[in-house]
Amino acid sequence: MSTVALPVRRDPKGWLVTPALLFIVALFIYPFAYGLVLSFTPMNGGGVLANYITFFTDTSMWPTILVTLKLAVPATVINVGVSVPVAFALRRNSPYQKFVTTLLVIPVTLGTVLIADGMLTYFGPNGWFPQALQGLHLYTDEVRLTHNYWGVLISLIVSGFPFAFLLTLSYVTGIDPTLARAAATLGASPWQQFRQIYLPLLMPGLTMTACLSFVQAFSVFPSAVLLGAPAGPTRVISIAAAEAAFESYDYSLASTIAIIMGFVQLLVVGGMLSARRFFYTGPVTGGKG
Repeated sequence: MSTVALPVRRDPKGWLVTPALLFIVALFIYPFAYGLVLSFTPMNGGGVLANYITFFTDTSMWPTILVTLKLAVPATVINVGVSVPVAFALRRNSPYQKFVTTLLVIPVTLGTVLIADGMLTYFGPNGWFPQALQGLHLYTDEVRLTHNYWGVLISLIVSGFPFAFLLTLSYVTGIDPTLARAAATLGASPWQQFRQIYLPLLMPGLTMTACLSFVQAFSVFPSAVLLGAPAGPTRVISIAAAEAAFESYDYSLASTIAIIMGFVQLLVVGGMLSARRFFYTGPVTGGKG
């Protein structure tokens, strides 16, 4: 009796699984595992937790967490908070929407270094903005918008707002406008439409935008060096890691600081994701079509 071989159905995308897993392992899992193990092997000995003890007992290291939070949290709140009304004003497809979105892509393409260089030129002590204020007699004292806390914060807003706005705009334009029109026919005011329709549908997207904006702001480094005071009020945690790696050549301590930095980000992001449930617990689908 002859047998007939049945054709074997293969997943056309199955051949992508193994390369994708290898890519994730090589790019994310292995560096994290290597850094984690390195943080428990201090260069000068003293036990597996010596680097962590050094960080939390050194008064020049552990305050960098608070300094970084003082920069990242306000920048995140401002970027996400301002992006919502701007996205609502431009949610309808119009030439203004295309112009603003194209204009806001410029800071994203320039990068933080070029933004910092431009701020030094225009907002520095000899820039046109301080000179204009003094020339118009609007402010007689010295205007200090660089090499301090405010310079770094403004830089984080300039570089982070386009990212938050474009994400928020994509979420706002994905909500079916007939939902708000239906509520309007029942007597709902614009504020009620926003609070009871748009906000619940936007909350998952706004939470993810806030998480990504916070992670981006928390990892600030060029702005803190070029526009801040890296030895004083803007000594962020990334500067402490860089000094440990490239000045003290203690890569184990630098890995420890990087692990702590990631852990703080994880705590804040986890807190934001957990707090999302208090705003709305129903379905979040409401896209067009």
